[in-house]
Amino acid sequence: MPAGLPAGAFVAKFVIAVDGPAGSGKSSVSRAAARALGFGYQDTGAAYRALAWHALQQGVDLDDPVAVVAAFDSFDYAIGTDPDDYFVRVGGVDVTDAIRTPEVTAAVAHIAKLPEVRAKLVSLFRKVMRMADGQGIITEGRDITTVVAPDAEVRILLTADESVRMARRSAEVTTQSAEETSAALARRDAADAKVVDFMNAADGVTTLDSTDLDFDQTVQAVVDLARSATN
Repeated sequence: MPAGLPAGAFVAKFVIAVDGPAGSGKSSVSRAAARALGFGYQDTGAAYRALAWHALQQGVDLDDPVAVVAAFDSFDYAIGTDPDDYFVRVGGVDVTDAIRTPEVTAAVAHIAKLPEVRAKLVSLFRKVMRMADGQGIITEGRDITTVVAPDAEVRILLTADESVRMARRSAEVTTQSAEETSAALARRDAADAKVVDFMNAADGVTTLDSTDLDFDQTVQAVVDLARSATN
């Protein structure tokens, strides 16, 4: 971190921070917007999932906070920030698909609830932002607008009605029934709500409600916010 920058600051590049609940379309919308803007893209949720996958592979007791935090020491994580070359690797192993399994999804709550883990991952996210190529980057996930990138030029809370979010997530997950997917999404939101407020926009954060917007319209709204901020 260059000297003289406030806590949470990053490098001299344009940053768009996107928060929102599960199923709001953060990942797909942010990735498409990054492509349209010529920006990098960071999915912070992938790191939580990758760490959960790593802990499972190591046989870590997920109910033991000390053991979970210790697993971070051997967490060799890499993510592709090019929206057209996205990947997630742990120790050189491509886990892009593996971290989306129901088993990993169930384990994420054990990871995300620990303040020590969240602090370590925040530092990791900022490092990815500093090292990413390009003049800007879109970083999306939980508490991005308030903790990870509070100084971002554009901060967005992307949300939608619960029924819409449930339907979108069910369409993405083909290995579970709609009821199982909806229940998992609700559990994830409930667990994360204990450690971060992702349903209410902080001061200076723009709420983008995509309930009545299609995908392309939502992407365009993000792009328009970015372009407005540069004028």
